[in-house]
Amino acid sequence: MATAESQGFRGLLKLSLPDLPYDYDALEPAISGEIMRLHHQKHHLAYVTNYNKALDQLDDAVSTGDAATVVKLQSAIKFNGGGHVNHTIFWKNLAPVKEGGGEPPKGPLSAAIDNEFGSLEALIQKMNAEGAAVQGSGWVWLGVDKELKRLVVDTTMNQDPLVTKGSNLVPLLGIDVWEHAYYLQYKNARPDYLKNIWNVMNWRYASQVYDKECP
Repeated sequence: MATAESQGFRGLLKLSLPDLPYDYDALEPAISGEIMRLHHQKHHLAYVTNYNKALDQLDDAVSTGDAATVVKLQSAIKFNGGGHVNHTIFWKNLAPVKEGGGEPPKGPLSAAIDNEFGSLEALIQKMNAEGAAVQGSGWVWLGVDKELKRLVVDTTMNQDPLVTKGSNLVPLLGIDVWEHAYYLQYKNARPDYLKNIWNVMNWRYASQVYDKECP
């Protein structure tokens, strides 16, 4: 996560790779330890590294008045910053079975799911269908509109956070459908990955966020 000791352009905090709240193999058999290790140590770390690098380059470009480079760096900052934000949420969205992973939601979030989608099973089917239909790389999200107090399912491309679909949207659950999230284990069978990831979904975390946004 960000640390106050390391700053970049105009005081923006540099990022650091957060630790996982469980061992790499703790989500097996739903997600293999090898995938989790590569996903965390290689892919997420790359987003952090490239974001920090882009901030340093932005400092240099602004100080030298290089407007073209300033504009060019915006996409790198958005992409890598989004990758960090999305993955930081994603790790919290998962939990080992012995720690509650896969347990269905309870309380206000459960009632909201039934009210909006009819049932938890219907919500899962909708998210799986929309996640499978993402062309190329991206994410499928369960979010809450904090102004309307209603749940939404939406997708984002590449590493765009859910907030890019609406400033009022807060993510409760996000599923990474980039190939690096599943290919070593599931090959090109993205629907199988989407089906099995619910066995380690951390609804406790989603409920905590929901309760905060919809008290």
